[in-house]
Amino acid sequence: MADTLTLAPARQLAETNTAHFPNESAEYRTARNALLVEEIELRRHIERVASQRRALPSGGTIPQDFELVSEEGPVRLSGLFGDKETLLIYSMMYGPQRKEPCPMCTSFLSSWNGTAVNLRERVAVAVTARSPIERLIEYRRQRCFTSLPFVSDMSGEYTRTYVNPEDADVPGFSVFSRRDGIIRHFYSGEMSGSMADPGQDPRGGPDMDPLWLMLDLTPGGRGTDWYPKLDYGHHWWCQTRRFRRRGDLRVVVLMSF
Repeated sequence: MADTLTLAPARQLAETNTAHFPNESAEYRTARNALLVEEIELRRHIERVASQRRALPSGGTIPQDFELVSEEGPVRLSGLFGDKETLLIYSMMYGPQRKEPCPMCTSFLSSWNGTAVNLRERVAVAVTARSPIERLIEYRRQRCFTSLPFVSDMSGEYTRTYVNPEDADVPGFSVFSRRDGIIRHFYSGEMSGSMADPGQDPRGGPDMDPLWLMLDLTPGGRGTDWYPKLDYGHHWWCQTRRFRRRGDLRVVVLMSF
């Protein structure tokens, strides 16, 4: 990002705004332009934070090449990179003590599954949990998360090292880098529930689930007592069907609501 000293003041940029909508009041336009100033400042702050994150010094090397279990069998953490130099891992709340997967984690993974189609062109992605791989594969099939590879951390060694030392059933997100065959920890979300502001649900910054970002744009916002559910009572199903076309194996996802 350009040096903030060279940037035009946000208010000056906002004054170039020519947007007007039918029947809006003068009070609305004044308030909306004031909000635009804050939105410009927010955009700049997000970029400053991202730049500071990218500039972090080299993180620690992983203490061991953790063994996990994929759909195909045992796999090491290093094997999750594929041909990429960066690996993003989301650790979801779906330990063996849970009868059902976490609805909040499922909400995020629903969004991430779509994003992963493009994301995997630049980085490797994976989802891990403490449940047996058979349980995770069934969950993946039921939710049609066809773009996300799931791995099981049955030993809990990865989870205790990079998610929670007490092996608590909490979510986690970590980024690892591989250079010259050496794998280092780059970044993990570190905002705990105790860091939430008064009246605010615990969350990181920026929020990783687009659901909440979209609700932030609405008059009602996030609300105070609504949370995602695994089932809203609608009749829906998804099915994957494999077929061959011109020699390539392709997967079609069918969904009905």
